[in-house]
Amino acid sequence: MKKLALAALVLTTAIFAGCSGNSNKSATDSTSNSTASSGSDANTLLGAGSTFVYPLFSKLFAQYNTETGIKVNYQSIGSGGGILQLTNKTIDFGDSDAPLNDDQTKKMGADVLHIPMCSGAVVISYNLPEVKSTLKLSPDVLANIFLGKITKWNDPQIAKVNQGVTLPETGIFIAHRSDGSGTTNIFTTYLSKVSAAWNTSPGKGSAINWPVGIGGKGNEGVAGLIKQTPGAIGYIELSYAIQNKMTFADLQNKSGNFIKPSVESTSAAGNITIPDDAKVLLSNTDAANGYPISGFTWALIYKEQNYTGRTLDRAQKVVKLLWWNIHEGQKYCKDLNYAPLSPAAVTVAEKILKSATYDGKPLLP
Repeated sequence: MKKLALAALVLTTAIFAGCSGNSNKSATDSTSNSTASSGSDANTLLGAGSTFVYPLFSKLFAQYNTETGIKVNYQSIGSGGGILQLTNKTIDFGDSDAPLNDDQTKKMGADVLHIPMCSGAVVISYNLPEVKSTLKLSPDVLANIFLGKITKWNDPQIAKVNQGVTLPETGIFIAHRSDGSGTTNIFTTYLSKVSAAWNTSPGKGSAINWPVGIGGKGNEGVAGLIKQTPGAIGYIELSYAIQNKMTFADLQNKSGNFIKPSVESTSAAGNITIPDDAKVLLSNTDAANGYPISGFTWALIYKEQNYTGRTLDRAQKVVKLLWWNIHEGQKYCKDLNYAPLSPAAVTVAEKILKSATYDGKPLLP
């Protein structure tokens, strides 16, 4: 009981650290109270959304400012928050790790374009200092852990796929997102594909009713929970895991291979046909060397850019920024552990951006 009480105290402390710390980070020192209208600073664009892509966006937008003088204030508040702000027209662009669902699309009230920025891996990170070997997890074991059916690290189901590894009797503490999250959508979509029980309940989505666990805000919040709590396991973006020197598991993919999450295995998962609207999910890939929990992140903008007093100049700056992201910006992906867009994905992204208009006229040639 003392151990459980201590773990609960650590988890509570981690929640406050994760939620009140840097989960609402900005890529610039600009304020986030401006609106994306003609009254905003003409040289500062406003974005908000995915924490999944924040490490990459920080680098891209700093470089873009150096090259063009245009500042980008990006608030790392989660995909759901970015979608809400775009719906309210208080930002120039959102970013989400999940395509808009039917309800979100309806609330937008106008066509919204999804422009893929890169793809990334959602890793299963855990805190077991006494285990020196990288753990392996199969789809069934992973689903049963997050369903609360496996509660100890030395459970026979975990031991079966980690033969020769001495596993502790430590209790398993689940860390998950507390906010609306595209990372959650990628993870739960994967679980719904590989587990009939998970697909029945709780299912997939950007926000779900978790069977067990404690929530943290943003990838940062979940990473904080895992890092500060022995026995914890959770899902975070690969870049966060590497930057924070966190341990993560190799996952068994559809081909039966245990795959280490990396830029290469994420790229392999994304080597598929990209539909014209770019709305495609990469989880549970058929690629023999592909990491199974991978996904795109999309910048979101209104197709018609003349709304709420926006100027033509501001609309042009937004599409030029995103055009730079999918071209020059791609060279920064690998060093930050994101997979660059494939040539086919770039071609689709170009066509989508070229469909953006102002007063019905294309913004790009």
